[in-house]
Amino acid sequence: MRFVIVTGMSGAGKQTAMKMLEDMGFYCVDNLPVPLIGKFIELLDTPGSEVSKVALGLDVRADQDFTEAERLLNGLREKEYPFEMIFMDADDKVLIKRYKESRRVHPVAGNGGLEDGIRREREILRNVKKKADYVFDTSNLLTRVLKEELDRIFLQGGAYESLIIRVVSFGFKYGIPTDADLVFDVRFLPNPFYIDELKALSGNDAPVHDYVMSFPEATEFLNRLSELLHFLIPNYVKEGKHQLVIAIGCTGGRHRSVTLAGELYSRLEQQGKHGLTVYHRDEKL
Repeated sequence: MRFVIVTGMSGAGKQTAMKMLEDMGFYCVDNLPVPLIGKFIELLDTPGSEVSKVALGLDVRADQDFTEAERLLNGLREKEYPFEMIFMDADDKVLIKRYKESRRVHPVAGNGGLEDGIRREREILRNVKKKADYVFDTSNLLTRVLKEELDRIFLQGGAYESLIIRVVSFGFKYGIPTDADLVFDVRFLPNPFYIDELKALSGNDAPVHDYVMSFPEATEFLNRLSELLHFLIPNYVKEGKHQLVIAIGCTGGRHRSVTLAGELYSRLEQQGKHGLTVYHRDEKL
């Protein structure tokens, strides 16, 4: 039996992940009281059980001590009982925004308010997150990409290194993306904006793409950047980083940066090791 525990920060997408696993054929149970989890596992693990895939949602709740859940997980590990754990996470500001939009009450906020509840929950889950097999930061993660990653892990048997890479093109005139981890300036390349027949097009259009990539410097830039990322990414994974935002900028964010961001995305996609998204922030401006 494949047994998956789904936990994480409230508002980070646990319910979404559970629904996706259910669509994959997992028998999903959520909000089961901790004292019943052990009995639930025993029932499922009996010989002749027809259930082969189970996903169990585990929440931090005000009406029960989560240390009991931690003891349960540690006990399963000591018995070498096979299970996998997904931890759903998101930036505090994103969680606050989601809660305000949904008007829901945070489960452990109490009288301290939303921010205090998030802080308390993060502290409660600190050790659990460290031991998770898969960590998904949904701050800027598209639902489609989350589904692709879960499919790759639980249907296709692919490897997972707990890192989602987001490639973003942008225009410096509109500001550097605030969530960027790595920023690269490609304004050293000739600007298609000054060519009449290319000005109104974008880097996703073949004439602009071919023009930008016709310069040897563009290919050399991509080669050197790929080498750098080949070194950086495994070290980011080793240090526990779960999301990497690579921003590529030109003047207006319509031509050079769009082409090179697309090319970088294609190169990373061929490696097939990480979840990937590409976003052209200023292409339509």
